[in-house]
Amino acid sequence: MTETSILTVETGGEGFIDITADVRRFARQSKIQNGVIFLFIRHTSASLTIQENADPNVLRDLMTALKGFAPANANYRHNSEGPDDMPAHIKTMLTNVTLHVPVIGGELALGTWQAIYAIEHRARPHRREIVMQALA
Repeated sequence: MTETSILTVETGGEGFIDITADVRRFARQSKIQNGVIFLFIRHTSASLTIQENADPNVLRDLMTALKGFAPANANYRHNSEGPDDMPAHIKTMLTNVTLHVPVIGGELALGTWQAIYAIEHRARPHRREIVMQALA
């Protein structure tokens, strides 16, 4: 069994967007009992991650770390889409464009403090698409 849906996420610019509830809703609607939810973000300047959802400072510190790995003013050759574009590509390469989450007994098998996030790496708002597939 395979179910597919596209999740559209409106971002407010750089940052983490919690999509756990959307993925959970998709898993329940698919009626998958045991299997996996596969996620794929269709962009090269945004990504996906599973991270802590308890302390918001974790997400702030992660964003700070990503900025350190890919600073905005590093004299990149690719700059036709703005100074934040090439750093966004690097941050995407360092994170994930795909995730998979096990489903057990009809529920996402996330840990107590885990949430699923889309990460916007560009400074301005974007509309991002995430392909979700339930595989049983």
